[in-house]
Amino acid sequence: MISATIPVPVLPQGPFVEGVLLKRYKRFLADVALDDGRQVTAHCANTGPMTGVLRPGGRVRLRHDPSPKRKLAWTWEQAQVSGHGGEPVWVGVNTALPNRLVRATIEAGCLEPWLGPIGSIRPEVAYGEGRRSRIDLLLTPADGAADPRPIYVEVKNTTWTDGDLGLFPDTVTERGQKHLVELTALLPGARAVLVPCLSRPDVTRFSPGDRADPRYGELFRSALAAGVEVLPCRYRYEGASVEWLGLASVEV
Repeated sequence: MISATIPVPVLPQGPFVEGVLLKRYKRFLADVALDDGRQVTAHCANTGPMTGVLRPGGRVRLRHDPSPKRKLAWTWEQAQVSGHGGEPVWVGVNTALPNRLVRATIEAGCLEPWLGPIGSIRPEVAYGEGRRSRIDLLLTPADGAADPRPIYVEVKNTTWTDGDLGLFPDTVTERGQKHLVELTALLPGARAVLVPCLSRPDVTRFSPGDRADPRYGELFRSALAAGVEVLPCRYRYEGASVEWLGLASVEV
């Protein structure tokens, strides 16, 4: 079942500058015509196909963050698309954001009914075979938690949809396949949790993207059967913040 909840602002956003996407190229670059008449080149953190959200001529939101350490002062943050039902929705496309977003959701207590009380959170902790992988978030339950096992959390940004169904991945991902195998190997000594970050508000269900990567779908179902937990988090991207909308149902 979908968890019903009042929207909870979990991460401040902006300010943003809006414009129209002209093109994306060389995977990392996007040319945008701003509403004030300027044309700028923005960094695109999402290097995948961006199925359904890469739409030249569509509205986009950029963040301006000039720094001597950055090659580009602009970052592409959101894209506006026609959502399920026909209403325009904003979609989060910056793949550097979901880890922060899910961490903020945990810190706000939104996932406590599923994860239990959390004492501490550590990002990018080495694990897996030869400790050659890094888990997005390692959670330590609070003292007295019903389940004291450490909780390994892997986050996946999800923007591809079929109606109100969110899908991941939208291309073959050997890295994602490896993560499912490594999460499963953590059991039963630890809890293993996959969090699809559903970065658009019109999604109420989640399923693996078998059409794009059948092997990922097979591994997803095997991981679920073995005890890997899946918590698809729904988000709405507002002008000033990102709001948590609860959990989507998982369909296999």
